[in-house]
Amino acid sequence: MGSKEIVLKAAGELFGEKDPSAVDRWVAADYRQHSSLAADGPEALRQLVAGLPEGFRYEGARVIADGDLVALHGTYHGFGPQPLVAFDLFRVDADGRLAEHWDALTPVVADTASGRSQTDGPAAPGDPDRTEANRALVTEFAEKVLVGADYSVLTDYISTETYHQHNPEAADGLDGFGAAAAAWAGQGKNLVYRTVHRVVAEGDLVLLQSEGEFGVPVAYWDLFRVADGRIVEHWDVIAPVPAELPHTNGLF
Repeated sequence: MGSKEIVLKAAGELFGEKDPSAVDRWVAADYRQHSSLAADGPEALRQLVAGLPEGFRYEGARVIADGDLVALHGTYHGFGPQPLVAFDLFRVDADGRLAEHWDALTPVVADTASGRSQTDGPAAPGDPDRTEANRALVTEFAEKVLVGADYSVLTDYISTETYHQHNPEAADGLDGFGAAAAAWAGQGKNLVYRTVHRVVAEGDLVLLQSEGEFGVPVAYWDLFRVADGRIVEHWDVIAPVPAELPHTNGLF
């Protein structure tokens, strides 16, 4: 069973069936937690699953597998007063158990600038032979544009013809992104990327987990779809970094 199948099976039992005993089958004894929602270790995860409310459910949108890392993108319902869009990232160890977990969540927005939801669009990764080329493109884009803030080379990486946007406040296209960035800057929320911590790629989908500022310290999770050597679609979650965590592992 590959990493993707392991994570889907484990997540299905933990968060679909809400079965606390699935921790014994799927979670490593030294499970390392980075989420702001749970303490470290398998027992804390067991308690989280055991405490899930009756109406809780997870609606998956897409899965990206890259070696021992598997990312889930979807929506949690009943995990609070409103649905939450989430990225979850798991590391699977050599024994086929969940060994580490990171996540970021943000509320669902009903009316978005683009008319697209925060999770719709192509689900399965395409272009499997282009994984490394697409990883290299998005990594270079992150270094030069996101971290380096050199927007003069934006069109070297993002398509000028098709750029579908799923950020709730940005319309489609480069003009939509520019207008949203200007509006954010006017609110004192400049897009500042400090460090890209992880790049997870499968086919035409590339996920970045980054650290920076958006008025306050934040975790940026950006998912890009690449076609013909250009970024053509973008989903994201921007989550504030909490002042305190229920563990000492850090958010990243």
